[in-house]
Amino acid sequence: MKIHQKEKIVLTLDAGGTNFVFSAIQSAKEIADPVHLPSNGHDLELCLQTIINGFEKVTKQLIDPFSAISFAFPGPADYINGIIGDLGNLPAFRGGVALGTMLEEKFKVPVFINNDGDLFAYGESSYGLLPKINAELEKRGSSKKFRNLIGVTLGTGFGGGLVRNGELVLGDNGAAGEVWLMRNSLMQDSFAEESISARAISIEYNNSCAEQWRNSQLTPLDVYHIAKGKKQGDPKAAKESFRKLGYALGSVLADVITLFDAPVVIGGGIANGWDLFFPEMLLQLNSSIADRNGKTIPRLVMKVFNLEQPDQFVDFVKGDLTHIKVPFSDRTVAYDPQKRSGVGISHLGASKSVALGAYAFALNELEK
Repeated sequence: MKIHQKEKIVLTLDAGGTNFVFSAIQSAKEIADPVHLPSNGHDLELCLQTIINGFEKVTKQLIDPFSAISFAFPGPADYINGIIGDLGNLPAFRGGVALGTMLEEKFKVPVFINNDGDLFAYGESSYGLLPKINAELEKRGSSKKFRNLIGVTLGTGFGGGLVRNGELVLGDNGAAGEVWLMRNSLMQDSFAEESISARAISIEYNNSCAEQWRNSQLTPLDVYHIAKGKKQGDPKAAKESFRKLGYALGSVLADVITLFDAPVVIGGGIANGWDLFFPEMLLQLNSSIADRNGKTIPRLVMKVFNLEQPDQFVDFVKGDLTHIKVPFSDRTVAYDPQKRSGVGISHLGASKSVALGAYAFALNELEK
């Protein structure tokens, strides 16, 4: 599906705990001035009316009719049926709220609600890293094409999504890609998000820095600047906090890639510090593991490339293409024996990828 050529209009919502931002997308471009409204998450009726009002304000800016509403909303939720459960940052949602059905009845169009990690992955598979990879392959005359993508977001939390051959993998319970719950390789009795998040960087820094530099108010950006020598502090501890995040992230991604076999795109605010955590992450992905007799084998079937390094991106795209002779024939066929994956960061930005993912998901569903 060439979704960038579609002319349908889709209304979108960026739902935060404090503010809601409403807009409209057509041909993968925002065509309305965003409408910002307080979420009013403490009062269910007021919050729901705010959502209706926000979409109504956007529609007043449109000349043509819209075809769907599609957006990410916090969980827990039954996303497939558009029912929102008990939300931590929007406390008025308790016991199940049929948000999707409410909006369908109000606006008379299909409504699609998903997790932001899922839509991030879908946006990147449609407009971001995946088409960039495949465009380079095509330019080089390669017959190889990557059809799947793993997307993860690093910010306040650790989210994820999976895309298989142009379709979002939701799972039977709408809960596929919940990477934050995977086992934490640094703390065996904990979950991955405890070491892969904004709070993890700040906590690790304060736990390992010299006492004079401890400050519970430091953000990951502060810690990054300390590591780079742009802010006073303990640079060794700052670098170590990002290294530990890279270790934990590499361990999780190794398991996900083993099961799903796809390139990885990373988004969210912490992704901007990729130069500090990528080395340890890639070291884990390309490391070895041993059997009980001490014999080692590669951690993954495939080699993993750093797609943010231009030379590695070229090597990733180039692969090991050769031509082999067909037995009992004069013909030859192209053969690339190199199994490979790669990890890059989002160059669209997580927020834009989520919005475009919501748009692309709606278009894909409308075509079914």
